[in-house]
Amino acid sequence: MTASALAEAPQRTAIFLEQATVHLEFSPPAHEVLPGLAWGAIDAFPTPAYWSCQVLSRRVAGASMKYRLGATLTEEVAACLLGGHGIPASIGLAAFQHLRRTGLIQAGREMASEPELLECLSAPMALNGKLVRYRFARQKARYLRSALERLAAEPAPEGSGRTLRDWLLPVQGIGYKTASWIARNWLDADDVAILDIHILRAGVLGGFFEEGLSVERDYLLLEQQFLSFAHALGVRASELDALIWHEMASSPLTVRRLLRDRAASAG
Repeated sequence: MTASALAEAPQRTAIFLEQATVHLEFSPPAHEVLPGLAWGAIDAFPTPAYWSCQVLSRRVAGASMKYRLGATLTEEVAACLLGGHGIPASIGLAAFQHLRRTGLIQAGREMASEPELLECLSAPMALNGKLVRYRFARQKARYLRSALERLAAEPAPEGSGRTLRDWLLPVQGIGYKTASWIARNWLDADDVAILDIHILRAGVLGGFFEEGLSVERDYLLLEQQFLSFAHALGVRASELDALIWHEMASSPLTVRRLLRDRAASAG
């Protein structure tokens, strides 16, 4: 079969389970998933077909991701506020677990003060047999207090991810990314996207983001493009977001090489 014929042939793969084999078929590599954007090969990281194949393969194998970190919305807000922004995931989760053990964010408790939150976050925490400290204790204690005040002032709207996300934005220290993270986790929402440098790089390499956009300046435009891409792939935005983030964060050397090769070819 010629190269042009291969590009027009449907792509097939198989998922081997304990008691069955599931066959998946995808569009030909040369066909467009969005105007001007070809599906590409299912085994070529990071083409649209690759992401679609990875999401559906994990879904078939029962490896869907669980997003919630807390048992209440207050806990979810605290967990997400304590993570991200350069904080290692293990440190953020350790700080959240430490905070939860103190009872400071327990339902029905009198609202914790900023000094109480600061004292908790400043204390050494046990992590993998070592004592570690949370780096941004003072700043995050202030943000947590602001979040607690917001949550106590009125019931949070939970009709959609976007509604909850927008309701959280006035909280000090919560921007679009953190608010979207909370909304996605708590409501299993597909109408928001958690955008950071990993998702941005995937979109640039995969061709589903416009050139020259940044998460800081163009969050809502990038979100719209991401949700449109997920819809075109026929997968849930929440699944796609989590998968792309995990693979891009786990493959820094490969990503750097692809970005370097792309820059060299453009130059």
